[in-house]
Amino acid sequence: MLGCVIHGQGDLRVDELPPPSAGPGEALVAVRYGGVCGSDLHYWRHGGVGDFKLREPMVLGHEVVGTVLSYGAGVAGPSAPGTAVAVHPATPCGVCPECADGRRNVCRDTRYLGSAARTPHVQGGFAARVVVPAEQLRPLPPGLPLRRAALAEPLSVALHAVGRAGEVRGRHVLVTGAGPIGCLVVAAAKAAGAARVTVTDLLPRALEYAVAAGADVAVRADDPASPDWPSEVDAAVEASGVAAGLDTCLRLVRRGGVVVQLGMLPPGQSLFPGNLVVSREIELRGAFRFDAEFDDALALLAAEPRLDSLISAVVPLAEAESAFALAANRAASCKVLLDFGEETPHDPRPSDASGTARAPQKSLSVY
Repeated sequence: MLGCVIHGQGDLRVDELPPPSAGPGEALVAVRYGGVCGSDLHYWRHGGVGDFKLREPMVLGHEVVGTVLSYGAGVAGPSAPGTAVAVHPATPCGVCPECADGRRNVCRDTRYLGSAARTPHVQGGFAARVVVPAEQLRPLPPGLPLRRAALAEPLSVALHAVGRAGEVRGRHVLVTGAGPIGCLVVAAAKAAGAARVTVTDLLPRALEYAVAAGADVAVRADDPASPDWPSEVDAAVEASGVAAGLDTCLRLVRRGGVVVQLGMLPPGQSLFPGNLVVSREIELRGAFRFDAEFDDALALLAAEPRLDSLISAVVPLAEAESAFALAANRAASCKVLLDFGEETPHDPRPSDASGTARAPQKSLSVY
Protein backbone atom coordinates (compact mmCIF):
# COMPACT_ATOMS: atom_id res chain seq x y z
CA MET A 1 0.00 0.00 0.00
CA LEU A 2 1.05 3.62 -0.43
CA GLY A 3 1.65 6.26 2.20
CA CYS A 4 2.86 9.85 2.44
CA VAL A 5 6.14 9.86 4.39
CA ILE A 6 8.34 12.76 5.47
CA HIS A 7 12.04 11.81 5.54
CA GLY A 8 13.45 15.23 6.43
CA GLN A 9 13.15 18.90 5.63
CA GLY A 10 11.89 19.20 2.05
CA ASP A 11 11.96 15.42 1.55
CA LEU A 12 8.36 14.26 1.10
CA ARG A 13 7.80 10.89 -0.56
CA VAL A 14 4.96 8.57 -1.54
CA ASP A 15 6.39 5.28 -0.28
CA GLU A 16 5.33 1.67 -0.47
CA LEU A 17 4.44 0.59 3.07
CA PRO A 18 3.70 -2.83 4.55
CA PRO A 19 -0.05 -3.28 5.00
CA PRO A 20 -0.99 -3.34 8.71
CA SER A 21 -3.35 -5.66 10.52
CA ALA A 22 -5.43 -4.95 13.59
CA GLY A 23 -4.24 -6.33 16.90
CA PRO A 24 -6.17 -6.70 20.16
CA GLY A 25 -8.26 -3.63 20.86
CA GLU A 26 -7.54 -2.14 17.45
CA ALA A 27 -9.40 -1.35 14.23
CA LEU A 28 -8.18 -1.44 10.63
CA VAL A 29 -9.46 1.52 8.59
CA ALA A 30 -9.29 2.12 4.84
CA VAL A 31 -8.44 5.81 4.68
CA ARG A 32 -10.33 7.80 2.09
CA TYR A 33 -9.37 11.44 2.73
CA GLY A 34 -6.67 13.16 4.73
CA GLY A 35 -6.51 16.90 5.32
CA VAL A 36 -3.13 18.61 4.95
CA CYS A 37 -2.59 20.50 8.20
CA GLY A 38 -0.28 23.37 9.04
CA SER A 39 1.82 21.01 11.15
CA ASP A 40 2.23 18.68 8.16
CA LEU A 41 3.47 21.67 6.18
CA HIS A 42 5.92 22.59 8.94
CA TYR A 43 7.41 19.08 8.93
CA TRP A 44 7.78 19.33 5.14
CA ARG A 45 9.20 22.85 4.96
CA HIS A 46 11.17 23.07 8.20
CA GLY A 47 11.75 19.52 9.41
CA GLY A 48 9.76 20.10 12.58
CA VAL A 49 6.93 21.89 14.34
CA GLY A 50 7.98 24.31 17.05
CA ASP A 51 10.25 22.32 19.35
CA PHE A 52 9.28 18.96 17.81
CA LYS A 53 11.99 17.97 15.32
CA LEU A 54 12.05 15.01 12.94
CA ARG A 55 14.51 12.31 13.97
CA GLU A 56 13.31 9.52 11.70
CA PRO A 57 10.98 9.01 8.70
CA MET A 58 7.36 9.50 9.66
CA VAL A 59 4.00 8.94 7.99
CA LEU A 60 2.28 12.32 8.17
CA GLY A 61 -1.37 13.13 8.76
CA HIS A 62 -3.88 13.30 11.58
CA GLU A 63 -7.02 14.58 9.82
CA VAL A 64 -8.29 11.29 8.39
CA VAL A 65 -11.60 9.67 7.55
CA GLY A 66 -12.41 6.38 5.91
CA THR A 67 -14.20 3.06 6.23
CA VAL A 68 -13.87 0.32 8.84
CA LEU A 69 -12.37 -2.85 7.40
CA SER A 70 -11.99 -5.10 10.44
CA TYR A 71 -11.29 -5.32 14.16
CA GLY A 72 -8.67 -7.14 16.17
CA ALA A 73 -9.32 -9.67 18.89
CA GLY A 74 -11.42 -8.66 21.85
CA VAL A 75 -13.09 -5.67 20.22
CA ALA A 76 -16.83 -5.21 20.25
CA GLY A 77 -16.59 -2.76 17.38
CA PRO A 78 -18.34 0.59 17.85
CA SER A 79 -19.45 0.31 14.22
CA ALA A 80 -19.72 -2.56 11.79
CA PRO A 81 -17.16 -3.12 9.02
CA GLY A 82 -18.08 -0.96 6.07
CA THR A 83 -19.16 1.97 8.25
CA ALA A 84 -17.85 5.44 7.37
CA VAL A 85 -15.86 6.85 10.29
CA ALA A 86 -13.67 9.72 11.38
CA VAL A 87 -10.56 8.95 13.40
CA HIS A 88 -9.89 10.84 16.62
CA PRO A 89 -6.10 11.25 16.40
CA ALA A 90 -5.23 11.38 20.13
CA THR A 91 -4.58 8.56 22.57
CA PRO A 92 -4.14 10.14 26.04
CA CYS A 93 -2.40 8.09 28.71
CA GLY A 94 -5.37 8.29 31.09
CA VAL A 95 -3.26 8.29 34.26
CA CYS A 96 -1.30 11.56 34.35
CA PRO A 97 -2.47 14.50 36.51
CA GLU A 98 -3.89 16.30 33.46
CA CYS A 99 -5.96 13.29 32.40
CA ALA A 100 -7.17 12.86 35.96
CA ASP A 101 -8.19 16.52 35.95
CA GLY A 102 -10.27 16.10 32.79
CA ARG A 103 -7.77 17.92 30.55
CA ARG A 104 -6.80 15.04 28.32
CA ASN A 105 -5.90 17.41 25.47
CA VAL A 106 -2.77 18.43 27.40
CA CYS A 107 -1.89 14.91 28.55
CA ARG A 108 1.86 14.79 29.21
CA ASP A 109 2.22 11.33 27.65
CA THR A 110 -0.30 11.36 24.81
CA ARG A 111 0.17 9.72 21.44
CA TYR A 112 -1.02 11.81 18.48
CA LEU A 113 -1.09 10.60 14.88
CA GLY A 114 1.74 12.00 12.75
CA SER A 115 3.64 13.65 15.60
CA ALA A 116 7.38 13.89 16.27
CA ALA A 117 6.79 15.03 19.86
CA ARG A 118 8.12 11.68 21.05
CA THR A 119 10.68 9.17 19.76
CA PRO A 120 9.95 6.76 18.19
CA HIS A 121 7.57 9.12 16.41
CA VAL A 122 3.88 8.33 16.26
CA GLN A 123 3.20 7.36 12.67
CA GLY A 124 0.31 9.22 11.07
CA GLY A 125 -2.77 8.46 9.03
CA PHE A 126 -1.68 9.41 5.49
CA ALA A 127 -1.68 5.80 4.29
CA ALA A 128 -4.12 3.64 2.41
CA ARG A 129 -4.82 1.65 5.56
CA VAL A 130 -4.18 2.53 9.19
CA VAL A 131 -4.56 0.73 12.50
CA VAL A 132 -5.81 2.74 15.48
CA PRO A 133 -7.35 1.94 18.87
CA ALA A 134 -10.95 1.02 18.16
CA GLU A 135 -12.17 3.54 20.73
CA GLN A 136 -10.84 6.35 18.51
CA LEU A 137 -13.39 5.66 15.75
CA ARG A 138 -16.43 7.89 15.40
CA PRO A 139 -19.23 6.83 13.03
CA LEU A 140 -20.35 9.73 10.87
CA PRO A 141 -23.73 11.30 11.62
CA PRO A 142 -26.45 10.68 9.04
CA GLY A 143 -26.04 12.86 5.97
CA LEU A 144 -22.39 13.79 6.61
CA PRO A 145 -20.21 12.82 3.61
CA LEU A 146 -16.66 11.62 4.15
CA ARG A 147 -15.27 14.59 2.26
CA ARG A 148 -16.72 17.18 4.64
CA ALA A 149 -16.04 14.94 7.64
CA ALA A 150 -12.32 15.38 6.91
CA LEU A 151 -12.70 18.82 8.53
CA ALA A 152 -13.58 17.26 11.90
CA GLU A 153 -10.09 17.44 13.42
CA PRO A 154 -9.38 21.12 12.62
CA LEU A 155 -12.93 22.09 13.54
CA SER A 156 -12.41 20.36 16.90
CA VAL A 157 -9.34 22.55 17.44
CA ALA A 158 -11.47 25.60 16.65
CA LEU A 159 -14.29 24.54 18.96
CA HIS A 160 -11.83 24.04 21.80
CA ALA A 161 -10.33 27.50 21.22
CA VAL A 162 -13.75 29.16 21.27
CA GLY A 163 -14.57 27.25 24.43
CA ARG A 164 -11.39 28.61 26.02
CA ALA A 165 -12.62 32.14 25.24
CA GLY A 166 -15.56 31.66 27.58
CA GLU A 167 -19.11 32.80 26.88
CA VAL A 168 -19.25 34.44 23.45
CA ARG A 169 -23.00 34.45 22.90
CA GLY A 170 -24.12 37.91 21.86
CA ARG A 171 -20.55 39.23 21.85
CA HIS A 172 -18.02 40.58 19.35
CA VAL A 173 -15.19 38.14 18.63
CA LEU A 174 -11.98 38.94 16.75
CA VAL A 175 -10.08 36.24 14.87
CA THR A 176 -6.59 37.06 13.61
CA GLY A 177 -5.56 34.78 10.76
CA ALA A 178 -7.93 33.37 8.13
CA GLY A 179 -6.19 30.10 7.37
CA PRO A 180 -8.17 26.86 7.61
CA ILE A 181 -8.14 26.93 11.43
CA GLY A 182 -9.03 30.62 11.59
CA CYS A 183 -11.96 30.10 9.22
CA LEU A 184 -13.20 27.21 11.32
CA VAL A 185 -12.86 29.37 14.46
CA VAL A 186 -15.27 31.75 12.71
CA ALA A 187 -17.75 28.90 12.19
CA ALA A 188 -17.30 27.73 15.77
CA ALA A 189 -17.83 31.23 17.19
CA LYS A 190 -20.99 31.74 15.15
CA ALA A 191 -22.27 28.32 16.23
CA ALA A 192 -21.65 29.38 19.85
CA GLY A 193 -23.85 32.44 19.34
CA ALA A 194 -21.34 35.24 18.71
CA ALA A 195 -23.23 38.30 17.52
CA ARG A 196 -20.36 39.60 15.42
CA VAL A 197 -17.13 38.02 14.20
CA THR A 198 -14.38 40.13 12.68
CA VAL A 199 -11.47 38.45 10.90
CA THR A 200 -8.13 39.93 9.89
CA ASP A 201 -5.60 38.59 7.41
CA LEU A 202 -3.16 39.93 4.82
CA LEU A 203 -4.54 37.89 1.93
CA PRO A 204 -7.78 38.79 0.13
CA ARG A 205 -8.48 35.17 -0.83
CA ALA A 206 -8.14 34.05 2.78
CA LEU A 207 -10.62 36.71 3.84
CA GLU A 208 -13.06 35.46 1.21
CA TYR A 209 -12.90 31.99 2.77
CA ALA A 210 -13.53 33.53 6.19
CA VAL A 211 -16.68 35.23 4.90
CA ALA A 212 -17.81 31.92 3.43
CA ALA A 213 -17.37 30.40 6.89
CA GLY A 214 -19.66 33.03 8.40
CA ALA A 215 -17.52 36.08 9.26
CA ASP A 216 -19.50 39.31 9.56
CA VAL A 217 -16.49 41.53 8.81
CA ALA A 218 -13.25 40.69 7.01
CA VAL A 219 -10.51 43.32 7.00
CA ARG A 220 -6.86 43.38 5.97
CA ALA A 221 -4.54 43.02 8.93
CA ASP A 222 -2.34 45.87 7.67
CA ASP A 223 -5.20 48.37 7.31
CA PRO A 224 -6.13 49.64 10.80
CA ALA A 225 -7.44 52.84 9.17
CA SER A 226 -10.21 50.87 7.48
CA PRO A 227 -13.74 51.78 8.61
CA ASP A 228 -14.22 48.03 9.21
CA TRP A 229 -11.36 47.93 11.73
CA PRO A 230 -12.90 47.31 15.18
CA SER A 231 -12.33 49.78 17.98
CA GLU A 232 -12.87 47.14 20.65
CA VAL A 233 -13.90 43.48 20.89
CA ASP A 234 -15.08 41.29 23.76
CA ALA A 235 -12.85 38.30 23.02
CA ALA A 236 -10.13 37.44 20.52
CA VAL A 237 -8.63 34.25 19.10
CA GLU A 238 -5.13 34.52 17.65
CA ALA A 239 -5.00 31.94 14.85
CA SER A 240 -2.19 33.24 12.64
CA GLY A 241 0.74 32.02 14.71
CA VAL A 242 2.64 35.31 14.40
CA ALA A 243 3.48 37.78 17.15
CA ALA A 244 1.83 40.64 15.25
CA GLY A 245 -1.49 38.83 15.50
CA LEU A 246 -1.16 38.50 19.26
CA ASP A 247 -0.28 42.18 19.46
CA THR A 248 -3.48 43.06 17.56
CA CYS A 249 -5.61 40.88 19.84
CA LEU A 250 -4.21 42.40 23.02
CA ARG A 251 -4.66 45.95 21.77
CA LEU A 252 -8.25 45.47 20.59
CA VAL A 253 -9.76 43.32 23.32
CA ARG A 254 -11.70 45.25 25.96
CA ARG A 255 -10.52 45.65 29.54
CA GLY A 256 -11.05 42.40 31.37
CA GLY A 257 -11.47 40.58 28.05
CA VAL A 258 -10.05 37.23 26.97
CA VAL A 259 -7.40 36.53 24.34
CA VAL A 260 -6.85 32.93 23.26
CA GLN A 261 -3.50 32.06 21.68
CA LEU A 262 -4.28 29.23 19.27
CA GLY A 263 -1.69 29.66 16.52
CA MET A 264 1.66 28.03 17.26
CA LEU A 265 4.23 30.83 17.47
CA PRO A 266 7.79 30.37 16.17
CA PRO A 267 10.12 28.61 18.63
CA GLY A 268 11.99 30.76 21.10
CA GLN A 269 10.98 34.05 22.66
CA SER A 270 8.13 36.16 21.26
CA LEU A 271 7.67 39.85 22.04
CA PHE A 272 4.16 40.99 22.99
CA PRO A 273 2.68 43.99 24.83
CA GLY A 274 2.66 42.34 28.24
CA ASN A 275 1.93 45.58 30.08
CA LEU A 276 -1.53 45.60 28.51
CA VAL A 277 -2.21 42.23 30.10
CA VAL A 278 -1.46 43.86 33.46
CA SER A 279 -3.05 47.30 33.12
CA ARG A 280 -6.24 46.04 31.45
CA GLU A 281 -6.45 42.74 33.35
CA ILE A 282 -6.64 40.85 30.10
CA GLU A 283 -6.81 37.07 30.41
CA LEU A 284 -4.35 35.44 28.00
CA ARG A 285 -5.14 31.75 27.57
CA GLY A 286 -3.59 29.02 25.48
CA ALA A 287 -5.58 26.51 23.44
CA PHE A 288 -4.03 23.18 22.45
CA ARG A 289 -5.74 20.48 20.40
CA PHE A 290 -9.08 19.17 21.81
CA ASP A 291 -10.79 16.21 23.41
CA ALA A 292 -14.55 15.61 23.44
CA GLU A 293 -15.04 18.47 20.96
CA PHE A 294 -14.43 15.93 18.19
CA ASP A 295 -17.97 14.59 18.53
CA ASP A 296 -19.37 18.13 18.57
CA ALA A 297 -17.40 18.89 15.40
CA LEU A 298 -18.97 15.98 13.53
CA ALA A 299 -22.45 17.13 14.57
CA LEU A 300 -21.73 20.69 13.46
CA LEU A 301 -20.34 19.52 10.12
CA ALA A 302 -23.48 17.49 9.50
CA ALA A 303 -25.54 20.64 10.08
CA GLU A 304 -23.36 23.04 8.07
CA PRO A 305 -23.00 22.06 4.39
CA ARG A 306 -21.57 25.52 3.65
CA LEU A 307 -18.30 24.41 5.24
CA ASP A 308 -17.73 22.39 2.07
CA SER A 309 -16.61 25.71 0.59
CA LEU A 310 -13.45 25.62 2.73
CA ILE A 311 -12.23 22.53 0.88
CA SER A 312 -10.43 24.14 -2.03
CA ALA A 313 -8.92 21.02 -3.63
CA VAL A 314 -8.89 17.23 -3.46
CA VAL A 315 -5.62 15.81 -4.79
CA PRO A 316 -4.69 12.15 -5.42
CA LEU A 317 -2.02 10.68 -3.15
CA ALA A 318 0.38 10.22 -6.06
CA GLU A 319 0.57 14.02 -6.32
CA ALA A 320 1.18 14.57 -2.61
CA GLU A 321 3.96 17.10 -3.04
CA SER A 322 1.76 19.18 -5.33
CA ALA A 323 -0.97 19.01 -2.71
CA PHE A 324 1.43 20.26 -0.04
CA ALA A 325 2.63 23.07 -2.30
CA LEU A 326 -0.95 24.12 -2.92
CA ALA A 327 -1.82 23.94 0.79
CA ALA A 328 1.20 26.13 1.55
CA ASN A 329 -0.01 28.75 -0.94
CA ARG A 330 -2.56 30.58 1.17
CA ALA A 331 -3.27 32.99 -1.68
CA ALA A 332 -4.73 30.08 -3.66
CA SER A 333 -6.19 27.60 -1.17
CA CYS A 334 -7.81 26.95 2.18
CA LYS A 335 -8.08 23.26 3.11
CA VAL A 336 -6.48 20.73 0.74
CA LEU A 337 -7.35 17.03 1.00
CA LEU A 338 -5.36 14.01 -0.12
CA ASP A 339 -7.44 11.29 -1.78
CA PHE A 340 -6.35 7.74 -0.91
CA GLY A 341 -8.81 5.63 -2.89
CA GLU A 342 -11.69 5.09 -5.23
CA GLU A 343 -15.12 6.63 -4.86
CA THR A 344 -17.43 5.08 -2.27
CA PRO A 345 -21.22 5.24 -1.85
CA HIS A 346 -20.67 7.53 1.16
CA ASP A 347 -18.91 10.25 -0.81
CA PRO A 348 -19.72 10.45 -4.54
CA ARG A 349 -17.45 12.32 -6.92
CA PRO A 350 -15.63 15.01 -4.93
CA SER A 351 -15.00 18.36 -6.55
CA ASP A 352 -11.73 19.92 -7.58
CA ALA A 353 -10.76 23.48 -6.72
CA SER A 354 -13.08 24.88 -9.38
CA GLY A 355 -16.07 22.92 -8.10
CA THR A 356 -16.08 20.58 -11.11
CA ALA A 357 -16.60 16.92 -10.34
CA ARG A 358 -13.31 15.07 -10.62
CA ALA A 359 -13.13 11.58 -12.07
CA PRO A 360 -12.15 8.76 -9.71
CA GLN A 361 -8.42 8.05 -9.55
CA LYS A 362 -8.57 4.40 -10.60
CA SER A 363 -4.79 4.08 -10.69
CA LEU A 364 -4.67 4.68 -6.94
CA SER A 365 -7.01 1.92 -5.89
CA VAL A 366 -5.55 0.43 -2.72
CA TYR A 367 -8.44 -1.56 -1.25
